[in-house]
Amino acid sequence: MPSDTKTDTSTTVRKQRRIQRKVDADDRMKPKSTPVGAMQAGARKYPAPPFPKQHHPKPGHEAEIKPAPLYVAPFWRGSGKLEGKVALVTGGDSGIGRAVAVLFAREGADIAIVYLSEDGDAEVTKQSVESEGGRCITIRGDVADRNFCRKAVANTVKQLGGLDVLVNNAAFQVHSTDFADLTEEHFDTTLKTNLYGYFHMAQEAVAYMKAGSAIVNTGSITGIDGSKELIDYSMTKGGIHAFTRALSGNLIGKGIRVNAVAPGPVWTPLNPSEKQADDVSKFGAKTPMKRPAQPEEIAPAYVFLASPQCSSYITGEILPIIGGY
Repeated sequence: MPSDTKTDTSTTVRKQRRIQRKVDADDRMKPKSTPVGAMQAGARKYPAPPFPKQHHPKPGHEAEIKPAPLYVAPFWRGSGKLEGKVALVTGGDSGIGRAVAVLFAREGADIAIVYLSEDGDAEVTKQSVESEGGRCITIRGDVADRNFCRKAVANTVKQLGGLDVLVNNAAFQVHSTDFADLTEEHFDTTLKTNLYGYFHMAQEAVAYMKAGSAIVNTGSITGIDGSKELIDYSMTKGGIHAFTRALSGNLIGKGIRVNAVAPGPVWTPLNPSEKQADDVSKFGAKTPMKRPAQPEEIAPAYVFLASPQCSSYITGEILPIIGGY
């Protein structure tokens, strides 16, 4: 080996070992790390696990969830981002849908809420929308039914005067620990609600939409990473992401934008009616922020993607909101 090469590498080795000694010394001086609590970076402090143990029957009622999901977003000041718009929100009675409906109304939109059977929750959402100054109608039915979707869209247009924003948000989710236990009925119900429902509503809505309108779909982190106990649900959410991308290209010539929000764990009726009580008490604890999101933390993303003021050059995007990587 040439002597100059040996000298050059010896210098590099000494440098590397000098860096190593410093880092080793720094590590010895640092106190042992202590557990860090849930991250609180919002406008107010949000609940963190452990939550009360609870398991509710499907489809889940927001009024029964403890602690109550936070959806009012008192810190959010409307600025007319959706002034004069009409929005239809499926699953709008509770959870993310309720929070989205409230913020849309605060931004000037009138709202049609589609829900399955939770009359009490839907009425609370309606009152909340009206308290923001928006008109609101509630429409009860199953988005898996094509005829219902047709009637829901037509009813929205008739009563509110048009349709500018569709938020596809209604979902069915129940875990299945063993793949062999996932029945055809279970699988079919998940697909019919989460995929057929989105397809039916979008196809009916597009017939009334004009340039500048928007569709915002609710995807999920499970559609990106998968979930071993939510195989059917993960499959549908991945499908929603692909549907979003494909439909955005199809509708770009009409001036209709299509995007999706892909949340991580969110404190809504969906999960306390899906998980066992012990799991519910720890819900969201495994995220980097060590807590689930509250609906009001997710809803601003829907405002952003629905408003032509905010996202006129954005279509076909999937926006993950998962509490950190």
